[in-house]
Amino acid sequence: MFSFAKKHYFPSNLAENIPLSTPVDKLEFTVFDTETTGFNVARDDRLIELGAVKIKNLQVIDNSAYQTYINPNRLIPREITELTGITHQQTDEAPQALEAITKLTNMANHTSVCYVGHYVAFDMQAIQAELKRNNLKWKNPKSLDTLDLIGYIAPSYDMRDLEKYARDFGTRIYQRHSALGDAMTTAYLFTELLQICHERGMKTWGDLLNLGVN
Repeated sequence: MFSFAKKHYFPSNLAENIPLSTPVDKLEFTVFDTETTGFNVARDDRLIELGAVKIKNLQVIDNSAYQTYINPNRLIPREITELTGITHQQTDEAPQALEAITKLTNMANHTSVCYVGHYVAFDMQAIQAELKRNNLKWKNPKSLDTLDLIGYIAPSYDMRDLEKYARDFGTRIYQRHSALGDAMTTAYLFTELLQICHERGMKTWGDLLNLGVN
């Protein structure tokens, strides 16, 4: 007879029952980014860094920024170290993934309406894979991608790198291929995109849900 371990839910800690009429400029968001040992996070690749920052009232809250390296419990490929600058010296004594993810969700603090990222589906997948390794399943983790806002503003826009989007929209650029640096770059880009969308009629939480909050 087969025995299957029951998965336990891991809380998203996002705000619930938000009125659809809530103005966009009254919402809070938790923006985050990850660095990993590679792209196959569903199988062998692991988190090695996580960075996040909050947005409130269309303002990036710089002093809320959070960053940690993460012990992947495996080798970091040389090409990843060359890309990110992250070495085993930084990760060998770093927290395990679950501890870092817990701090990320604690940042949401039941006040953020969703998590935000650039190509956020990959980052969400990386976190969900780490939770699965701990026999956990992320409960209702809503997310929104900057690419959805860009698609609304300029449907014919070419798919581009985060830095190129930031340059095009005139927003701040932080250290690339650093989880916190990319999270900060994403946050400032996101606030600019939100303001443009607001000017074009996307004024409420309900409007954002219709756009593509997953």
